[in-house]
Formats: sequence, structure tokens, C-alpha cells
Amino acid sequence: MYKYEFCPFHNVTQHEQTFRWNAYSGILGIWHEWEIANNTFKAMWMKDGDSCRSRSRQSKVELTCGKSNRLARVSEPSTCVYALTFETPLVCHPHSLLVYPALPTALQQRWDQVEQNLADELITSQGYEKLLRALFEDAGYLKALEENDSAQQEGGTQGLEFETLESCNKAHKELSKEIKRLKSVLTQHGISYTKPAETSSSEHLGSKTPTHRTTEQLRGDLGLRGDTL
Repeated sequence: MYKYEFCPFHNVTQHEQTFRWNAYSGILGIWHEWEIANNTFKAMWMKDGDSCRSRSRQSKVELTCGKSNRLARVSEPSTCVYALTFETPLVCHPHSLLVYPALPTALQQRWDQVEQNLADELITSQGYEKLLRALFEDAGYLKALEENDSAQQEGGTQGLEFETLESCNKAHKELSKEIKRLKSVLTQHGISYTKPAETSSSEHLGSKTPTHRTTEQLRGDLGLRGDTL
């Protein structure tokens, strides 16, 4: 009942082959980016197609070895999300979908440096993944993440994860300095503090609660307005 057309790096379209007066013919997705896993091109994503209820149609096109260029399979695993398999002799070589050989020399050298930094433990595995993504974005293989998508992906853990050991040590020193300052303020106002029994490597403010008058005094001294100490 349907005819599908796949134009690489352009779009995916669907045409209903019926004689209905309102037969559907539209776009299932426009070229967006590659899906990359294990440093290999896995699929092509076509997004922002025709509207479908409260969303836009999108398609994931997987590439597989074949004797000729043809769409072998089409399915709709979920509403308005399509899965296509495209056969082509262009990907029959075992190395044809590797990302590294497709990069220009400058980006290959940049990737080499990232690998060396990881081997020398100058960056964490998370930092490695972020640097690789930035490299793929610069190559045009991936779209840059929007700020809100990035924040959602990090799951609100911003500030707790570090790309390098140097940034981690720097943050630790700053936190230690702030703890020391707060302890000095508490001592100045005669407020005691204790170490939690389960903590041995760092010191925290104790559970002793100052009186309402002392709290207001501290807020004035520290310039706090509406925050809690």
C-alpha cells in the first residue's frame, strides 16, 4: 500500500498507493545526523518530518551490505517513528563504516591526542566521551546538543563530574577553602560543629541548630538573604 523513497543525506518520503481522495504522501524525516557507536557509523537519523499528532515523524536508516542499492525493509516500531534497512555494496568492506578513516587529517591528529591523554590518565572516561563527541560535531557527523538537552542528559549532576583530574583537584581545593571559611564563621559566633560518625575524609557542619536570633545575626554577617546556612 505504500511506496518509500530514501535519499541519503536528504530525506525519507512515503507515498500511499491507493485511490483514496486523501491518500497520504509526505516526509518521514529530513537528514539530521549519524548514529555513532563504538566509533562506527551505525545508522542515519532523519528527523523533523511531517507532523504526526503532537510530534514530528522521524526515521532511523540502518546500512547493511547488499548487491545493489535498495530499501530492503521498512517498519514502524512506534507511532511516527520508522525503521528502515538500506542495502548497498558501499558498506560491504569490514572497515567501510569506521569513523576514523573518514576524518580529515587534522581531526585524526586531534583524536590521536585524545587517545593519548586517556592513556596517560590526563582525562577521565567521561571527558574522553565528551571530547570525542565534540570532534564528531566539528566533523559534521553529529548535531550539537542544545543547552536544555545537554542539561537533561547530565541529569542534574553538573558540578559533580569532571573531565580531568586537574579540574577535580581544583574543585576539591575550593570546597576545602569554603569549609574552612564557614568553620571560622561558626567559631567566631560561638556555634559548635561536629564530624558525622560515618565521615572520615572530610568535615561537615554539625547538626547543632543555632537559635533564631543567632541565625538572623549570621545572615546579616554573611550577607545571606533568604538562604539557609
